[in-house]
Amino acid sequence: MKRFRLACAAAATFAGMLLTLPVVHAADYPTRPIEVIVPSSAGGGTDVMARLFADAVKKSVPQPLIVVNKPGAGGGIGMTEAQRAPADGYKIGVLISELAIIPHLNMTKVTTADFIPIARLNGDPGVIAVRAESPYKSIDDLLAAARKQDGAVSMGNAGTGTIWHLAAAAVEQKTRVRFNHVPFQGAAPSVGALVGGHVDAIMVSPAEIGSHVAAGKVRVLAALAERQLPAPYEKVPTFKEKGVDLVIGTWRGLGVPLKTPPDVVKYLRDVTRKAAEDSAFRDALLRANLQPAYMEGEQFQAFMNSQSVYFKSLLDSVDLKK
Repeated sequence: MKRFRLACAAAATFAGMLLTLPVVHAADYPTRPIEVIVPSSAGGGTDVMARLFADAVKKSVPQPLIVVNKPGAGGGIGMTEAQRAPADGYKIGVLISELAIIPHLNMTKVTTADFIPIARLNGDPGVIAVRAESPYKSIDDLLAAARKQDGAVSMGNAGTGTIWHLAAAAVEQKTRVRFNHVPFQGAAPSVGALVGGHVDAIMVSPAEIGSHVAAGKVRVLAALAERQLPAPYEKVPTFKEKGVDLVIGTWRGLGVPLKTPPDVVKYLRDVTRKAAEDSAFRDALLRANLQPAYMEGEQFQAFMNSQSVYFKSLLDSVDLKK
């Protein structure tokens, strides 16, 4: 009987402890600042999008969103940190197209299935750009030089295994040329290297070179887009127009760790949808040459999964070991 009473007392104590444990609900969330983990360097398109989003949700969220840059490993470092964060809604990961690529390169164990998607916010095609004074006046000039001698054209990218490294490799495959690939820790450093004359060309998104194009320092030669781009790139030819059937682009969205409470996920999806519908946010994206491409959470999950299948197939057919 004594043992029974002790067991009951212990059970009651344990139950009391459970009742006192903090539970995160949307009603009391958020009570402190929220970190937005950006898996790339400051200044690139992903960083710009994250900061515009953090500013846009000020109208709806009582706590600030703090952007934290965690570049490296093709985005793997930042996305891994976001995936391993406590599932309480206080760390939101910016999910980028590399999430569908680098697991197939064994650069990370994190996959598209390791997050609860909040929403996709942006999607942009890849472009090849050179300095304004470059001897390559057209994409034909650049490809001719690369075809004449393997590695004669140095092509900067956002890092080994990133979308832009893979896009450049796909250009090689489709046009039978060979670039000298030069990886950087994000798109912004690759742009700096181009402007500084350290590489001949770069593969990036329009957002990452917009200010340099406007200043007349960088010229865009071609786009890996389905159709012609809006101003100021309306005169830039697409690869499809050149007879090369190649369309590759980046996408950016938000996700939280698995097991994040459903009401917190709903809260984040609601405020994200509200921001995406805000004309001020859309206009800010467009001014930064970032194309709005909103997609709801579950739809975003299906899209990411399909991208993983696509890029695995593409990786099986191109050579990134150079």
